[in-house]
Amino acid sequence: MNLYEIIRRPVVTEKALAKKEAERTLCFEVPVNANKSQIRAAVEKIFKVQVEDVRTIVVPGKLRRRGRFEGYRPEWKKAYVKLKAGQKMPEYLEV
Repeated sequence: MNLYEIIRRPVVTEKALAKKEAERTLCFEVPVNANKSQIRAAVEKIFKVQVEDVRTIVVPGKLRRRGRFEGYRPEWKKAYVKLKAGQKMPEYLEV
């Protein structure tokens, strides 16, 4: 897989931004079949930083309705990437 296929987009929510400032942790949407070592290598090459830890979670799809029609959103995977101490925290617009 290409590096930019592994890191799809940053997750920019209040929780993700609070973790970024307080715990030096970045949050990304990644493919469901991506593993932690692929995520670590992609973040290190794209942002040129050293990664300390990678945690992942699969977010289940929610039930959505449009009138009488209903269906589920697809599930997706979120990765929390903690940077080593002393690493510069990248801004998402710099890449």
